Amino acid sequence: MFSFFRKKVPAATAPNPSAAPLEPSPPAASTPLTVAAPTTSTPVAASPAALPETVPAPPPAAASARVEPVASTARPGWFSRLKQGLSRTGTGIAQVFTGTRIDDALYEELEAALLMADTGVKASAALLDDLKRRVKAAKATDPAQVKALLADVVADWLTPLQRPFEIGATTPTVIMVAGVNGAGKTTTIGKLTRHLAEADCKVLLAAADTFRAAAREQLGVWADRNQVEIVAQEGGDPAAVSFDAVNAGRARGCDVVIADTAGRLPTQLHLMDELKKIRRVIGKAMEDAPHEVLLVVDGNTGQNALAQVQAFDAALQLTGLVVTKLDGTAKGGVLASIAAWQKEVGRAVPVYFIGVGEQLEDLQPFNAREFAQALLG
Repeated sequence: MFSFFRKKVPAATAPNPSAAPLEPSPPAASTPLTVAAPTTSTPVAASPAALPETVPAPPPAAASARVEPVASTARPGWFSRLKQGLSRTGTGIAQVFTGTRIDDALYEELEAALLMADTGVKASAALLDDLKRRVKAAKATDPAQVKALLADVVADWLTPLQRPFEIGATTPTVIMVAGVNGAGKTTTIGKLTRHLAEADCKVLLAAADTFRAAAREQLGVWADRNQVEIVAQEGGDPAAVSFDAVNAGRARGCDVVIADTAGRLPTQLHLMDELKKIRRVIGKAMEDAPHEVLLVVDGNTGQNALAQVQAFDAALQLTGLVVTKLDGTAKGGVLASIAAWQKEVGRAVPVYFIGVGEQLEDLQPFNAREFAQALLG
């Protein structure tokens, strides 16, 4: 199976005997979660023994392993699943090129197809302008050539969204995951955790969705399945759970801490404020954390996905996106719309992963060229 990650182990570094001890303490006015006590913290799958009152500080960042995604050019079965998933989007665009002439009518039909694929008005116009320039430069005379040039345009347009997902520069790497209800946050966390565990990373999950019991249970199933630990508290403060999970991750020498959060709409301002609080409190538990703030968006929502990216980015300063449920969608063009918005505002929020199904192998790193070829191939 294709693996997301590989470890680069640096030269051995002598331990620092003078490192200051770590004494975690929760923020004021929050409900503390004692990681070592089973009555308040729920360890899953081989939880370690209770922590002492004072534990050694984690090793310095220089001595930590660096984990990076493997650059793979051959992912068995993935391209066919991606192409099948995007077929509803691609079919509408491909039908434009069934004729024999390159004229204004072809470009008008193509613009309509792009808009139907939720590419957005600005992105569609920009793509067509770029395509016309390339057609003229290449002196293309056949619609099939125009289709191939469009694939190049789409790939170039989406390339700024492609960036490797790297962890390990800090120990632990703290990842906060947000999104609207039903976008697939918890499932995405479970799949990502599986890939990390297979790369020999020690992962700790924080069930910061403390109000929906099914969310904790679902995350607990993934934790048990992947044999990783989980910190959870029924009805507790999500910020406090996240705070204690980060401290537990540091104390236990975890490579990654992933905080799941409750789904919410961007219009629910009090819940968006809660997300901001979680982010601030994580920063109090560990300097510069969270290191990644990921938004999971449902690819079927089209232009609404762009609105979600804009709203969550304004609240949390996103570092990356995961686009799920692209299987069977007719709205795959929304990625071009997201790219157009980022170019307009000067933001760089990469699409780290895309998903086309429920299976573990159906979540893979985003590749712009691959996506364009699957969309138009």
